[in-house]
Amino acid sequence: MARTMIKAPATAKRGEPIDIRTLIQHPMETGQRPGADGKILSQNILRRFRCVYAGELVFSAQLYPAIAANPYLQFSTLATVSGNISLSWEGDQGFSQTETISIIVTD
Repeated sequence: MARTMIKAPATAKRGEPIDIRTLIQHPMETGQRPGADGKILSQNILRRFRCVYAGELVFSAQLYPAIAANPYLQFSTLATVSGNISLSWEGDQGFSQTETISIIVTD
């Protein structure tokens, strides 16, 4: 399991924009670089990121080999209801990880 860091407010007022920031530790190997033995290293990148808030997709991104190792993403959404925010990454070599945080929305 990859190490992730997620920064988002624990509480927000209804209708208020909230910023979500996330960083995941991943090598993002392009498949074009030789390893120590001279053989080309296998491609190993994150391909897709998705954020689901209260059951609704609020942000998604396709990632490509040109993105840096340990990708950082930042995006905004509106606080609508109290509930869970799920962040999911999918990648090569069967990589899949989901992290969930909660937010409390007040009036």
